[in-house]
Amino acid sequence: MHQFVVIVIFVCLNAFSSYKTFPSSSQLGFISRCRTSNLFRMASNLFEQIDMPALSSTMKEGKIVSWAKKVGEKVSVGDVLLVVESDKADMDVESYADGYLAVVTVGESQSAAVGAPVGYLAKTKEGIAAVQSAVAGGGGKVAAVASAPPPASAAPAAVAASPAPVIVNDGRVAASGYAKTLAKEQGIDLRTVTPSRPDSYITSKDLASGSATATAAVAAYVPAAGVINASPMAKKLAAENNLDVTTIKGSGNFGRVMPDDVLRAAGKLAPVAAPTPAVVTPAAPVAAAPAATVKGAAKTEEVLDGVKPMDGMQKAVAKNMEKTLGVPIFRVSREIVTDNFDALYAALKPKGVTVSAMLAKAVAEVLKKHPIINAAYVEGGIKYSKDVNVAMAVAIDGGLITPTIIKAQDQDLFSISRKWKELVEKAKTKKLTPAEYSSGTFTISNLGMFGVQQFDAILPPGTGSILAIAASTPKVVQLKNGHFGVQKSMTVTITCDHRHIYGADAAEFLKDLADLLENQTQSLTMG
Repeated sequence: MHQFVVIVIFVCLNAFSSYKTFPSSSQLGFISRCRTSNLFRMASNLFEQIDMPALSSTMKEGKIVSWAKKVGEKVSVGDVLLVVESDKADMDVESYADGYLAVVTVGESQSAAVGAPVGYLAKTKEGIAAVQSAVAGGGGKVAAVASAPPPASAAPAAVAASPAPVIVNDGRVAASGYAKTLAKEQGIDLRTVTPSRPDSYITSKDLASGSATATAAVAAYVPAAGVINASPMAKKLAAENNLDVTTIKGSGNFGRVMPDDVLRAAGKLAPVAAPTPAVVTPAAPVAAAPAATVKGAAKTEEVLDGVKPMDGMQKAVAKNMEKTLGVPIFRVSREIVTDNFDALYAALKPKGVTVSAMLAKAVAEVLKKHPIINAAYVEGGIKYSKDVNVAMAVAIDGGLITPTIIKAQDQDLFSISRKWKELVEKAKTKKLTPAEYSSGTFTISNLGMFGVQQFDAILPPGTGSILAIAASTPKVVQLKNGHFGVQKSMTVTITCDHRHIYGADAAEFLKDLADLLENQTQSLTMG
């Protein structure tokens, strides 16, 4: 008997060691074994520990937005198990093990350090009680999460056999990595799969049916007591429009209310067209808008007082700003005439081109001539990059994020513009991947739309330069012919790491940028 106990403990310790060396990523490596003292006494094949995943290289802790499964509910490989708010985005975390959710140790709206246990899976339904007992005996706090409803005594009538697969989505198909792998292995065209989630995101569960019948199989998400299933910006907009956010139907993950949902309820945004035509009386949509608004209600503004805890994004921004205090920097400013740039923008705006895209393209072209500005300092050396990844600062929902145009030097202006619009939309809904906000080699901060005359930007960690762009305003100047006239110009200021970039380097970069924007703007459209 003693020999058996020793063997079990040895096997568990070996399993624990092997998982410590397993590579960690955003979704691989979030499950490990044998890390609670009481669970060492259990055979390692009876449970799986769910750890808080590292969703980015800078993430130190994560906040659980919601659990997609309830205690007692069956979990299959590829199922979305929980949604985690990292320092920059909300991300689905899929299960890479089969079992039953036995224990939730970190509830919704609670935070945990990366690598800390947030729950446990039992390998069998009969093992749920044993895992719960072991965790409780080890001091683990079991969060109050509703148990899964008991299985129905009788199965519903069988769904009629579906016809041959048809294309239900001829646009961009959004699917989890596991769903894509499974579809490739089984020869399934993801365009023929009807998503069960409201945001049209396909998971492996949808592939099991390959039809709309998967929608009925997904249990409805019910937030924990006291949790409002809405984004912070949606809550703010609801308060500003005198709406009860809990009465608004959400279109985000698991029915989460998003800003656009509030704007539609307030009648400030056109409703989403129904997927199938329906006969609706004209009076119905007209009557719906006033019903959502409290007529005559006075608009109240929240009066802030005292300490308000920061969310994950705000904490990340604060830490990044603190890191820059140890970097020796300098700044160089230059005024650039924008008449030709403005004329080109006016011509391209109807085609969907944005100012941000034009600035990113211009900077990418000039950085090809100045690789030192695109480089970063590392201990004892200079890290050059063959790619120009232009990050542009965007303020969202009380935070700051830098969506990045990767390999901007290889993209034409129209491709950059389309990509930038996509990145901004993903940033607003917290759907950016780590590579899309943390891989920038050069950063642009543009406050021109606010009428700012000049400002200095703080250098982001791990980069060598950031360009601050102010507003373009008309000024009376003496022209080359000696007469006085009006020109529009803007002040740009570059902040550089002085450990590897010198004043002459920054001045040359601004000189070439000014020449491109003032005299060679048409080159921006040439690829």
